[in-house]
Amino acid sequence: MIKNNLKHEVTALEKSRRKSVLKGYLITAITCSIVGVCMLPVLADSDAETAINNMSNIVFGIIRAVGIMLAGWGLVQVGMSFQSHDPSQRSQGFLCLAGGLIIVFAKSILTAIAPGVFT
Repeated sequence: MIKNNLKHEVTALEKSRRKSVLKGYLITAITCSIVGVCMLPVLADSDAETAINNMSNIVFGIIRAVGIMLAGWGLVQVGMSFQSHDPSQRSQGFLCLAGGLIIVFAKSILTAIAPGVFT
């Protein structure tokens, strides 16, 4: 009688596992179907290079904004280190400031390294 009860629990566990696998499969299949049906054809002009350059400018603008924030945080750390006389915070502030400035000028650095790629 005990063996029969354990066998029933194992099958219940297998059924729940099968249901979860089937549910994941159905969700994936439905999602792929919706994406496949909802894709619209893109009729691109010959100005694809202009679109790529605009996207590059947007991405580098976001990177520049992050670099400015990082450099600003480095300045705050340097200022706080002079107030608290903490040399480790001062070195971290200068490193953060230098890293932020490198990130701000990333596009110029990459253009200098590989001219013609990031124009």
